[in-house]
Amino acid sequence: MGDLFDANSILLTDKVAVVTGAAQGIGEATARLFARCGASLSVCDRDADGLADTVAGLRELGADVHADVLDVRDSEAVDAHVAATVERFGHVDVLVNNAGGTFVSSFLDVSAKGEASLVAENFGQVTHFIRAVVPHMTDGGSIINLTSIEAHQAGPGFAVYAAMKTAVSSLSKSLALEFGSRRIRVNNIASDAQPSGGEKGARDAMLASEPEFLPAYVPPLGFFGTPEDSAAAALFLASPLSRLITGTTIHVDGGNWAAGGWHRPDDTTADVRDSL
Repeated sequence: MGDLFDANSILLTDKVAVVTGAAQGIGEATARLFARCGASLSVCDRDADGLADTVAGLRELGADVHADVLDVRDSEAVDAHVAATVERFGHVDVLVNNAGGTFVSSFLDVSAKGEASLVAENFGQVTHFIRAVVPHMTDGGSIINLTSIEAHQAGPGFAVYAAMKTAVSSLSKSLALEFGSRRIRVNNIASDAQPSGGEKGARDAMLASEPEFLPAYVPPLGFFGTPEDSAAAALFLASPLSRLITGTTIHVDGGNWAAGGWHRPDDTTADVRDSL
């Protein structure tokens, strides 16, 4: 019997991937890794300067790239972005829903407007991108939703954000069943302990707010990862190597979820905070 996979099975040659929130962090790292593996890229972000840097880097790697500056909460802009992607490339093979965001606040201090923004940015735009892209996945495909460790544990100070990440995790399971007959796989990456500009801003704000709870910063593996660690998981889920994997979550967190995540601060954790 011949081998099902070989060294080329990880490549994305002739594949078209849409990556949201590609100006920095996991989105940028994923787009760059996909480009190195042969994919054509469609990327978007509301950070025009950061997105321009990402696009320049992708083109240096030889990738064919379409890019739009947009707010993922703007449904008309999302539709236009997907339409332009299909006009450029003809179809889509991979969708990476990476864009999202949050702010630090106790639940009782979150206004109705603030909550609506969190819901739109972390859940509504994910469902909209999926509805827009799936009709153009003509030969199977892979949908990769970036959730968070907070989808699987409490998120004090981020309650609505954590709830939306949990919602995306549940959505992925349901859509894995709905899209199975189309051979479209739907999976999650739950990341943590991978410093980036946005992630560092949220942690700094949390520390400044003197919260009752703090997350466990140092993973059981003993080191912090990088956005490239989540990008590597995304490459696996985008490639044929994961052809039988759908409706599941890969935890890229150094073991923090297994460790239980949150704890009350004490003198020891104060020392950890001061060293960050």
